[in-house]
Amino acid sequence: MVDVLSQNEIDALLAALSSGEMDAEELKKEDTQKKVRAYDFKRAVRFSKDHIRSLTRIHENFARYLTTYFSAQLRTFVQINVVQVEQLPYDEFIRSIPKMTVLNIFEAEPLEGRMVLEVHPNVAFAMLDRLLGGAGSSPTKINALTEIETIVMERIFSRAFESLQEAWKTVIDLSPRLEALETNPQFMQIVSPNETIALISLSTKIGDTTGMINLCIPHVVIEPIMPRLSVHHWFVSQKKTSAPEEVLALQSRLHKAKLPIIAELGESQISVREFLSLNTGDVIALNKPVEELLHIRIGERLKFIGNPGTSRGKLAVQITEIVNEGADEHDE
Repeated sequence: MVDVLSQNEIDALLAALSSGEMDAEELKKEDTQKKVRAYDFKRAVRFSKDHIRSLTRIHENFARYLTTYFSAQLRTFVQINVVQVEQLPYDEFIRSIPKMTVLNIFEAEPLEGRMVLEVHPNVAFAMLDRLLGGAGSSPTKINALTEIETIVMERIFSRAFESLQEAWKTVIDLSPRLEALETNPQFMQIVSPNETIALISLSTKIGDTTGMINLCIPHVVIEPIMPRLSVHHWFVSQKKTSAPEEVLALQSRLHKAKLPIIAELGESQISVREFLSLNTGDVIALNKPVEELLHIRIGERLKFIGNPGTSRGKLAVQITEIVNEGADEHDE
């Protein structure tokens, strides 16, 4: 992002140039010099901008699914949005989170390795308070979770992983499963300290309580599916045809679908007065003679021509002609 100078900074710069404290030629030389950026090998860049954009897109859907899920579970206003997707070393992530927090350690088959969904204590205890009948406020002093509180937390976040599974469906079918719930980051070592991770930060608001939910995905875990996070893969996957079993399932459902079949004996027009004066035994004359063929409609479309008759003592219609698409239904 380009730095914007304030008016005071501009005035000071002009004053320095006019007084001779700064030389305009030297400033030009500094701009033309090649700028070198130091590369830290401890913070290796493993995710390209393309990967970051794909992860952002996936977890924007995840945020929407989570918003719906927690709103239904907590029965209060919940708003979750993606704030940032970045890559950094694992130990830097550990140092950035509170010493007392809620860490949901989970696996997601067929991926190998563990990931973490870290929930800020303000958010976690607001959820807990709401689930236990409170207004959804967070306590001023954060204490360790009791056994009952831990079980409640495990249940609500175990089902929250269904939202993650739904968000990743466009890339891979995951089966997330909560493995453990920790509160101390020092006891959680899922990868080496220098391992690069993708950190997805979600701003969360529950009623009047705000906080962050962080999803930590190590590079080594999603490395096998990294090619699927490219834009090219997204476009190619959209063009793929349906699998044979999907086509067969669709055909089976279509064969079981029910459609109305109507055999029209004819039409007639009467006035409202005549309609109101109809009695049992009255005869309405139709516009077709008895020997004329009948129009048979499927839904509202003319499909067949047939003869009226009986079959096994019941009224029936024998199909004598199939009407082609676009044919005039009045043509016999």
